Amino acid sequence: MLRRWTNSRQVGLCDPQVNSQCTAAVDWPCGGLLRLLSFNIQVGITTQRYHHYLTRSWQHLLPHIGRAGNLQRIGNLLENYDLVALQEVDGGSLRSGYVNQVEHLAHLGAFPYWYQQLNRNLGRLAQHSNGVLSRLRPSLLEDHPLPGPPGRGAMLLRIGEGEDAIVVVMMHLSLGARTRTRQLAYIRDLIGGYRHQILMGDMNTHASDLLLKSPLRDLGLVAPQIEATFPSWRPQRCLDHILLSPGLALERYEVLALPISDHLPVAVEIRLPQALGRSQLPARGLPAADTAQ
Repeated sequence: MLRRWTNSRQVGLCDPQVNSQCTAAVDWPCGGLLRLLSFNIQVGITTQRYHHYLTRSWQHLLPHIGRAGNLQRIGNLLENYDLVALQEVDGGSLRSGYVNQVEHLAHLGAFPYWYQQLNRNLGRLAQHSNGVLSRLRPSLLEDHPLPGPPGRGAMLLRIGEGEDAIVVVMMHLSLGARTRTRQLAYIRDLIGGYRHQILMGDMNTHASDLLLKSPLRDLGLVAPQIEATFPSWRPQRCLDHILLSPGLALERYEVLALPISDHLPVAVEIRLPQALGRSQLPARGLPAADTAQ
């Protein structure tokens, strides 16, 4: 079901891919806690110094033996989370050994649901993508190309139904401030009708710019973590965020010391609104239609 056109790519309603090898769970996270992680994985390339951008640049084009081990380390990390936003993942091209990294990490982390958003298709050479991994089947999933030059996208997920539904937007924003403002205005329009909002991803700017100087400034969003995430070997800039609406209770937050990519992952744990009980949420690992039985 298609909604409109942006950047010559259709915005549409999507169904998540189902990991048939994952054992279905029947319970929502214990105590109503939701564990969130956002990670720009740089297609599994380890970058530990600025000069590695030059000396290891070939790994953006060709496969490398160390990539599988890096993905395994990331997969081990993901086991501890319920909803994961991935940026700079490859959808299955020469450089990744024709491995869809979103699907692969879904299997490594035992996630029942996953979705790959292909933003720049270079055929056999590269499949530039974002990804989402989830232990809960979304009640809505949308794929949105973002305004500006082609290659940037956002995914909108909805958890639950009705007034207490939570909208989650996962994104990788542009480097340029003007284009980024257009993209944030687009995202602001997407989430404005929701009471509970979560924004996750590599936003390529600091929290103060997002909360005070962008189209998001009227939403009252909170940035729980403002620790630097880039570059991973000597963090100086906070570019990766999980922003929350004030009605979502924060339990903990952390920037994880996992210097695989050139970005560090960020994690947040929140308590779901009390109204979002099992009566509104599909059970883990089961389609929404099955939970009413």
